[in-house]
Amino acid sequence: MLDLKAHLKTLTEAHAPSGHEAPVRDLLREVWRGLTDRLEQDKLGSLIGVKSATQPLDPPRRIMLAAHMDEIGLMVRDVVDGFIAVHRISGVDARLMLAQPVIVHGRRPLPGVVASVPPHLLPANGRSRYPGFNDLLIDVGLPAGEVEQLVRIGDLITPDAPLVELNGQRVAGKAMDDRACVAAVTACLDVLQGMHHSWDIYAAATVQEETGLYGAATAAYHIQPDIAVALDVTFAPQPGVDGDDTAEMNGGPAIGLGPNFHPKLVEKLKDTAKKYEIKLQDDVLPGASGTDAWAIQVAQEGVPTALLSIPIRNMHSPVETVDLRDIERTGRLLAHFIAALDGDFLPALEWGE
Repeated sequence: MLDLKAHLKTLTEAHAPSGHEAPVRDLLREVWRGLTDRLEQDKLGSLIGVKSATQPLDPPRRIMLAAHMDEIGLMVRDVVDGFIAVHRISGVDARLMLAQPVIVHGRRPLPGVVASVPPHLLPANGRSRYPGFNDLLIDVGLPAGEVEQLVRIGDLITPDAPLVELNGQRVAGKAMDDRACVAAVTACLDVLQGMHHSWDIYAAATVQEETGLYGAATAAYHIQPDIAVALDVTFAPQPGVDGDDTAEMNGGPAIGLGPNFHPKLVEKLKDTAKKYEIKLQDDVLPGASGTDAWAIQVAQEGVPTALLSIPIRNMHSPVETVDLRDIERTGRLLAHFIAALDGDFLPALEWGE
């Protein structure tokens, strides 16, 4: 039986920003090998675990599950007098990086901290604004000459943030976006070990979502699914966040409603949640969802797609906070949904005249 918290800890503490997902891919390969019939990898690097139908249809049908394994991060821009200047990769917020511990992935991993000028030495106008990325410097505590030997322009930098156990069933750490959802896919595969299903399952841990949904696009072409469910995170309520744009933690996953999602697929997921008394929330997205679902939906000739989102606080920070019960519910909902798919489901998705 899956130890969900331990699995999530392993995934989130791995360092794998967009385009450099190998550490997470290697961890998942070991876990998914025991939960699937075979593993595949597309040419961009997405890992795909295939669990064949236990009661196959003729012709066979394929469902794709997609959760991205990349994380936001930084890149070395320059090395000056032993201090490291940075660029960001995708959605890092400069306000959150001051004084953070990091790992500089040079010729060997170097622990460091994001340095700041003491407030006593800042000009008056500098004390009233947040520093930008051009102001951030990383100190790895080594002599300048040694830093220049070990660190090159273009090397990666990631927050060094261990999983923190909070009260109850909540944990915080980096890369919950989107490894909480990768863990939900693992939970789904684990539940399915004791169930029959008629559709072949293609579980995809996609790459480079944060830089343009690229892994979802290539994985969808590789898999050629009949339907797909993407998994991502959404905003949970917290001070300063509009309540109309949030989903409650411990309220179950949120299901996307809008033009990115096939309404009959959404209806089937809702019916499954109701049947098995699994909490589910609505997430109204009238435009682009900004998730893997956006790329999968228009792959090939079009793929009927749905989106399940896990609520988190503090998105795109080193302390993203999630409720483990929402991850478990998402995995269980997916497993029951897949087990209920039959040969009549795909024709039922056809658009009316």
